[in-house]
Amino acid sequence: MRVFVDTNIIISAILFPKGKTAKVFSHLLEKHTVIISSYTKEECKEVFANKFPLKKKLLDIFFDGISFEEFKTPDRIDKNKYPKVRDIKDLPVLVSSILSDSDILITGDKDFEDVKIDKPIIFTPTRYFELIEAKLYKCKNGE
Repeated sequence: MRVFVDTNIIISAILFPKGKTAKVFSHLLEKHTVIISSYTKEECKEVFANKFPLKKKLLDIFFDGISFEEFKTPDRIDKNKYPKVRDIKDLPVLVSSILSDSDILITGDKDFEDVKIDKPIIFTPTRYFELIEAKLYKCKNGE
């Protein structure tokens, strides 16, 4: 499967390497094609520069150490061609996830909760983690 990850997922995985989001991210890297947009990478750089300047090196190490497909976010986006999002700043993420032919979009951003779309399926890391756990439980118990 092709799984698009949002900025907040990357930041959480870096800052909390033993947390649930980091476990989800590790699972994605192991089992799926991870897609990260140019917009998401830039947003990560801005967040680290503004909020975590002493940890900026972690971001470079992270991107250098993982295998992912980078998708070039379009320079211009016609908001009328895509599903409505509460926060217009989230539109490049949604559009990139659609145009990159992602099956799943994983985000912790609550503004995506109201997005009406068939593909990609939108999951929070918590919901995705629950699905992984349920699947592992079924496999373990022969269900």
